[in-house]
Amino acid sequence: MLANIRVVLVNTTHPGNIGAAARAMKTMRLEKLYLVQPEKFPCAEATARASGADDILAAAHVCDSLDAALAGCSLVFGASARLRTIAWPQVGPRECAQLAVAESASGEVALVFGREDSGLTNAELERCHYLMHIPSNPAYSSLNLAAAVQVMAYEVMMAYDMGAVGDASLVRVPGEYMERVTADEMAQFYEHLRQTMIDIEFFDPAKPRRLMRRMHRMFNRIQLDRNEYNILRGILTAVQKKHSK
Repeated sequence: MLANIRVVLVNTTHPGNIGAAARAMKTMRLEKLYLVQPEKFPCAEATARASGADDILAAAHVCDSLDAALAGCSLVFGASARLRTIAWPQVGPRECAQLAVAESASGEVALVFGREDSGLTNAELERCHYLMHIPSNPAYSSLNLAAAVQVMAYEVMMAYDMGAVGDASLVRVPGEYMERVTADEMAQFYEHLRQTMIDIEFFDPAKPRRLMRRMHRMFNRIQLDRNEYNILRGILTAVQKKHSK
């Protein structure tokens, strides 16, 4: 199950932080590391800071985009020290770990960490179901990237050892179980929705007014099951066909 939980680092500037994150992961039995456009990798400094977690670095997936790093994931958490103007569903490290371990029983989970200096952008957070916030000293809330990975890796291992397991990827409906859709499929849905709204002149991309961000938040909160996803895609396709006529 822990093998279904991946740590995703976005645009990491300092290779030493990649190595330290790999070390943090290995001490807590996590093994899947995804790197989105790292500034410098592979690098001797990363290997030195890994202190024996070379196997994590050697197996790391280097991706051109966050969407590629999230492919196949049914549950995504974005770590952020900053809260946003548009409130996002928020969890702490312990609740995040419990949800992640439960989901990992049957699906892939991603824990996403942003840049050292600026974290995740709003657009990147839109790819996440939850914002994961680590409480800290309000007078000095700057937490090192590898330290944040260590906190979450520890909570995940504790949740696993405490038996926080289950089939959270299945949405409970009386009499049946529904499979959640993956992050890459939701990215396709959002693009389909955006284009349909443009086609029917409901949405002006030149004056977005945060509409798509709010749509992301709404559907991430709902967490569509497979049937709901197919129905909505079918409706959007029908609307586009009707409008084209």
